[in-house]
Amino acid sequence: METITFHVPNISCMHCIMSIKNALSELDGVEDVEATVDTKQVTVEFNPPATKEKIIEVLKEINYPPAV
Repeated sequence: METITFHVPNISCMHCIMSIKNALSELDGVEDVEATVDTKQVTVEFNPPATKEKIIEVLKEINYPPAV
């Protein structure tokens, strides 16, 4: 299992977190999604076929792109 953490500046409330969790949880291979409003971080635990690139793509599609 792989774990990656992203800084997502657009997180401002619990609704944002629920949107992110719901979208990423639908991705095959994603095991767990944690996010916080205070730090604006999203941590994802995943296995193949999920990849870092696919996770970033989903975050961009739902308007929560990670900071580079």
